[in-house]
Amino acid sequence: MAESVQHYDVISMGRIGVDLYPPRTGTPSAQAAGLGGSAANVAVAAARLGRSTAVITRTGADPFGSHLHQTLTESGVDSRWVTPSESDTSESDTDALDFFALRAARILWITGTGLSGEPTRSTTLAALKARGRTGTTVLDLHWRPACWSDPEEAPPYYAEAVRHATVAMGDLDACEIATGVREPRACAEALLAAGVELAVVKRPGGVLAVHRDGTAAEIPPVAAAGADAPDAEDAFGGALCHGLLSGWEVERLVRYAHAAGALVASRPTESPAMPTATEIEDLLARTPQPSPTGTTA
Repeated sequence: MAESVQHYDVISMGRIGVDLYPPRTGTPSAQAAGLGGSAANVAVAAARLGRSTAVITRTGADPFGSHLHQTLTESGVDSRWVTPSESDTSESDTDALDFFALRAARILWITGTGLSGEPTRSTTLAALKARGRTGTTVLDLHWRPACWSDPEEAPPYYAEAVRHATVAMGDLDACEIATGVREPRACAEALLAAGVELAVVKRPGGVLAVHRDGTAAEIPPVAAAGADAPDAEDAFGGALCHGLLSGWEVERLVRYAHAAGALVASRPTESPAMPTATEIEDLLARTPQPSPTGTTA
């Protein structure tokens, strides 16, 4: 019944998998098995910052699926909606969605990858429609052309998803698919015109965020030594959720999320990557504050 629904801070929905990669240290043949999939990693990142989180997804009915289920649970993520499937899809289907929980969550996080084919496309759009712009709905545009049998089909589905979101975020490639424009400020304005309240555009050299109320922030790169890491964007997403739930203004929100991603990029892939609040704040304390125009003070 609706009154018995647990109210999560964040419910994420999307792909899950096992990432296999060589560690940055050790022998070249050694491999580390990590949690993969943006939605799953965002839930872990937000849980690391003290938020109650859950994931809606499917795994294979195999030992990898059991490993992912266990990893989520050990990371503080509720895995009740992580269910095994005999099919080759790793996401849910419409009949399995808990619509009460989707509406009750303070944030629903959903990714554009789920729009790339059936049955995940119908499931993704059904979740967005059921949500009905209740609370905060974050659409990670997450453009992966290899996931589409015909990438030319993507723009109308992205446009439909954006229509149900209150926050949209993505790099320039993803924003161009969703809006038809590529210049960062034009991307942000197009997303706002489509109905979102906050547009976050990742671009080379930093992040641009524009709110419907007219506030904006241009955040330069955060200094944290290291190469790119596959989970850096997901750390950004989990930290963004934390800041949204905290009610932070745009500049603080995006600087915090950007710092979380930088910390993950600075770490060996085989280490527990998602940062704590203390680690993020420590990095921010060592980073020059940007001026209102987006340059460092």
